[in-house]
Amino acid sequence: MKSEDALGWKVRIGFGAGDLAQNLVFSAVGTYLLFFSTDVVGLAPSAVATMFLVVQLADALWNPFAGVFIDRRSPPWGKYRSYLVMAGIPFAAFAVMCFANPFGGAWKMIYACAAYAGFTLLFTLMNVAYGALSASLSRDMDEITTLTAVRIFLANAGCLAAMAGVPMLVAALAGKGVASSGHMSLFMACGMLPSFVFMPLLPSLRRRLGKKGLFYVFACVAVFGMAALYVLSRAGGTRSVASEWIYAAQFVKATGIIVSTGYMWALVPEVIAYSERLTGRRVSGVINAIVGVFFRAGMALGNVAAGLVLAGTGYRAVADAEGGMSLPTVPSAWLWTMAALAGVAVVLLVFSFTQTKERVVMKAADAAQVRVADLWREFRRNGPLRWLALFFVAAFALMSAGNAAGAYFMNGLESQTPLAQEGIRWLVCVIPAILLAAAAAALVRYPLDDATVACLNRAMRDA
Repeated sequence: MKSEDALGWKVRIGFGAGDLAQNLVFSAVGTYLLFFSTDVVGLAPSAVATMFLVVQLADALWNPFAGVFIDRRSPPWGKYRSYLVMAGIPFAAFAVMCFANPFGGAWKMIYACAAYAGFTLLFTLMNVAYGALSASLSRDMDEITTLTAVRIFLANAGCLAAMAGVPMLVAALAGKGVASSGHMSLFMACGMLPSFVFMPLLPSLRRRLGKKGLFYVFACVAVFGMAALYVLSRAGGTRSVASEWIYAAQFVKATGIIVSTGYMWALVPEVIAYSERLTGRRVSGVINAIVGVFFRAGMALGNVAAGLVLAGTGYRAVADAEGGMSLPTVPSAWLWTMAALAGVAVVLLVFSFTQTKERVVMKAADAAQVRVADLWREFRRNGPLRWLALFFVAAFALMSAGNAAGAYFMNGLESQTPLAQEGIRWLVCVIPAILLAAAAAALVRYPLDDATVACLNRAMRDA
């Protein structure tokens, strides 16, 4: 590696802090907003599913315009990093608004839609720019692999803090004590802890197994964990003496999912480099916008599936006394919890902004010519991008459905009707397994093998 291609650990950690901030907030919303909307605000699961669908469809339409908007402009604070603060700070504010529904009647739904729409559209603007930022820091694929590993490690730290920390913080603020949320927090923590064991090994695992081999091995691990989780929850329930095995199965499932899908972000710079070799233009924002359309489509699919399955199986909100419920329904506790997470996220976004600086960006003449139609042209000519897009749909659908359902799985599952229990099990175990198989089918067709990427890497270094 040329010395000028090495970024240094301060830059790597600074860049990763941006993903830590985003996931601290985004994971909290993605995991708990459905529960908050149904059990705290009192909205019907079908209504929340409709909200997710409408907002995510609007976001899919907004995403291409966000990519073009970003690529055509060069803000004085940096072409891509500017959006860490310009969009990031309002994004954090709207996250708090999502958990502050002060209205009654029909206004509850209107407010929920408005807050969630603002949160989602701002996240898209920030996240598209952040994705493009990774490819602008260096041309060297090995450096980008290291950068991606750091990014994913810190992103998963944000997910862990949000998913395991929210139940404890809400319980404490509601006056129930942290111990009351122990089952929920431990289950959620087991869903993220594998990232700290395996993600640092990602570059080594990728070299040993190849990117496709890496996926296939750990996808099988994930399916094994899902099967064990399903069988154990049917045999003894989630609060029985088998709880320790429930946590172990969740750890195994999460290990497979985190490793098999976590490397997908490292494939985006590959696709950007492939496009640049084809056209001579480095359209990072356009490609990240296309990827964003599809991963948001996956998130919409997962969120809508969760809401519809709950509605279709007759899920009902349960009182604290039923089934030893872990998550309190005190609105102010949820509001202050999200405010605390948002405040930390803002500090991290500002830090990420100060530590990153673009080194490889599109020429000004090329930027002026970027159009929304470029997304369709890029999608048509870029075969690797098409298969990667389908991979993102399946991967994010399985993660969003599983995460949202996790709040119900360890939260009075046994107090639900047998049909509702089965619906929640399907969301946590069966549906993710089906979607993982769909992701595998897309990756089989992804044409950039390791030898091709090595050639691209050499070409980028010599450019």
